[in-house]
Amino acid sequence: MAKRRALKLPHTLVLIYGLVIGVYLLSLLVPSGQFQRVEKTVQGQTRMVTVPGTYAPVAKKMLGPEWLLIGPIRGFQDGALIIFLIFIFGGVFAVLGKTGAIESGIQRLARFFARKPRSKKFVIPALMIVFSLAGGIYGMAEESIPFVLIFIPLALSLGYDSIVGVAIPFLGSAVGFSAAFFNPFTVGIAQGLSDLPLYSGLAYRLVLWVVATAVAIVFVMMYASRITKDPRKSPVYEIDLARGYVPNDAAAADVPWGPAQKFVLAILFTGIGLLIYGILAKGWYMEEIAALFLGIGLISGLVARIRPSEIAASFVAGAKDVMNVTLIIAGGRAILIILKEAVVLDTVLQATAGVISAVPGLITAQMMFLTQAVINFFIHSGTAQAALTMPIMSPLSDLVGITRQTTVLSFQLCEVINPILPTSAVTMGVLGVAKIPWEKWAKWFVPLMIVLIVFSLIALVPPILMHWGPF
Repeated sequence: MAKRRALKLPHTLVLIYGLVIGVYLLSLLVPSGQFQRVEKTVQGQTRMVTVPGTYAPVAKKMLGPEWLLIGPIRGFQDGALIIFLIFIFGGVFAVLGKTGAIESGIQRLARFFARKPRSKKFVIPALMIVFSLAGGIYGMAEESIPFVLIFIPLALSLGYDSIVGVAIPFLGSAVGFSAAFFNPFTVGIAQGLSDLPLYSGLAYRLVLWVVATAVAIVFVMMYASRITKDPRKSPVYEIDLARGYVPNDAAAADVPWGPAQKFVLAILFTGIGLLIYGILAKGWYMEEIAALFLGIGLISGLVARIRPSEIAASFVAGAKDVMNVTLIIAGGRAILIILKEAVVLDTVLQATAGVISAVPGLITAQMMFLTQAVINFFIHSGTAQAALTMPIMSPLSDLVGITRQTTVLSFQLCEVINPILPTSAVTMGVLGVAKIPWEKWAKWFVPLMIVLIVFSLIALVPPILMHWGPF
């Protein structure tokens, strides 16, 4: 009897382009329509927001098949900043790798934990709490990408795998982002658009943040413990071997640890300190972050006495390694571009609002959560999604008998699905620099995602029952 062949998913780029084709075909069938939009100032910034009750059909706009090619090209234009940021990270960390500073620093940190094994068990929870706080307080998202390149070698040196190295900064910040108690990009914008006092409902949101963060930490620690006992159970075992990682290899050869490596690490950590200051105090975004890391890479290469031509060659090699993910990001952006060009995005929103208004009040918030999760597949910016949906959902909540505070919560919690979305630039950027195939990460993350979705649906019940108000 012949063996059944294991199901193998196609290349992620093929999956993404399949979605582009599917959305294009959908755009041919869905009627075109639009809401009116007006400018509204929220948290000191002017944004274009939808006006509830103004949806009107418009003449059907049929996109030609050329949009199957134009869409991804526009996707490159639309996602230029995040794509350039990923190129910078790939190039800079290739230069840092050539200096040997990160590798030598990680080796000494691993030896410290080998001498004090009891301290090792605190690494994952302590670091994930830090990143979850960053997600919950200031909405850390793209900023987690460079940390992945630091924590993968740390996780490997502690006997874990690269998935743990990704999960610490990325999953930590993502859980904090979704269950945030402050996050200006979700809670702040959504409450402003819903005419709620800024950051009201803090106590309940803080409870949700604690529970969601604890769930994520327990999941990662249980997985890390299993991998420590048997590294072959890791879905990225072969990938990690290709990185030069040998499980439980205590006799790893020493790497150079001289003044140059120490100076490069000092430059890197000073840069990370500047990154945190710039984001919190100066409102830095992708341009400033890219410039900062470019400077870190150039200065580090010169300090390590690497010739300029070698710095350039290393940078190009590192940037080349992330080309695949930039193509995927462009394809993901193409999906939203096609929906907008065909003028069907508002039609989908209007239809879902109609479905929500028809369900029993006790599950209205859950329906809003599921609706926002679907919209989140196409629109990954918390700010953009809030500007599109909250002016519609907030008045709708008044009609169906739930509070606007509950509606805001259903919106922010939908971000729990972001770490699995192949259309998310941050998710694919993280996996791209980590060199982890999306399908392997998705298979690992699905159990936790199901738990977090169930948690979110349950978390929306008390606000409905107690008619959760603005305070």
